[in-house]
Amino acid sequence: MFKLMRFSLFLLFLITALAVIAGCTRSGDKAIQIKGSDTMVNLGQAWSEEFIKDHPEIPIAVTGGGSGTGIAALMSNSCDIAQSSRQMEKKEIELAKKRGIEPKEFHAANDGIAVVVHPSNPVKRLTIKQLSEIFTGKIKNWLELGGIDKNIVILSRERNSGTHVFFLEHVVKFGDKKNKNEFAPQALMMPSSQAIAEEILHNRAAIGYFGLGYLTKKQKVIAIAKKDGSPYVLPSIETVLNKSYPISRSLLLYTNGKPSEKVTSFIDFILSKKGQEIVKKMDFVPIK
Repeated sequence: MFKLMRFSLFLLFLITALAVIAGCTRSGDKAIQIKGSDTMVNLGQAWSEEFIKDHPEIPIAVTGGGSGTGIAALMSNSCDIAQSSRQMEKKEIELAKKRGIEPKEFHAANDGIAVVVHPSNPVKRLTIKQLSEIFTGKIKNWLELGGIDKNIVILSRERNSGTHVFFLEHVVKFGDKKNKNEFAPQALMMPSSQAIAEEILHNRAAIGYFGLGYLTKKQKVIAIAKKDGSPYVLPSIETVLNKSYPISRSLLLYTNGKPSEKVTSFIDFILSKKGQEIVKKMDFVPIK
């Protein structure tokens, strides 16, 4: 028993020593910390994996949590890059500056927010006004839109999501921040875009929204018109680039002032032809 205890203590000492040595050898090899948008998390991971092939000496850690989480991390100086599917608000920038943080914005990609329903849903197209009335709860049954006799199940991203904020401001509130419209109390706040995608597959009465990168052939995407009489447009790379799709946005990166040399090299890669090819491969829209 005593010998076993001595061996266990020796093993613990050896593991601790190895950990310290490993830590010392990596002390100058700190990973680039990227946090934020769930819409962009897979895109950020794809950029990182390709970048590391040519720069194995620069480790990168990518985590989601929502645009608000990334912006909060930037303001607390706990990340190098905040990924955001919305622009920082004026009050966020002011708070950041009070904390000694100078947000610098980079336009990394574009996106269209797809509105999706179950494949069996006969509704094919909606106006922004109809969408607002659905998500505020004014339109309650699919029959009102020529669909099935079922109460509409509203799926939304949670409030910390940049996609939630963008959809609220540009669809629910018609692009007017002073508009008092809000999501209906019965709206189900989903933890991720993937959660919405999966719920749509199993719920014939549901409607939700997420970035183009999460759209598959398993969901039915709705054509959207700005108003009555306007053309109904489906989201795609072409319609986002030519701005004919009404619910389009920029995908952004934020750093604290001028980034370090290694962070700059990563952002330069993202904005390069190779980085923008990854944007397209991930079903988002390049900046050019």
